[in-house]
Amino acid sequence: MVAVTLWSSLTRFTDGAREVEVQADTVGGVLDGLVADYPGLKPILDSGVSVVVDGEVAPNRHAPVPEGAEVYLMQRLKGG
Repeated sequence: MVAVTLWSSLTRFTDGAREVEVQADTVGGVLDGLVADYPGLKPILDSGVSVVVDGEVAPNRHAPVPEGAEVYLMQRLKGG
């Protein structure tokens, strides 16, 4: 299991929980697990988010998420 910290406005989809756990070993698995457990998150995740694993923005859905990693879901970070 991986604990995922969400930004505050997403807690309306998780019964107020700011941190939730999903079974995953990749970033894609984290996102898919969040949608499976909290379907209301799907439109937000589909519109694009950034996933930070142990302090690094994950480059893609295939990036590994080791057991016990610190995972944060953030609004999409845009360059410019």
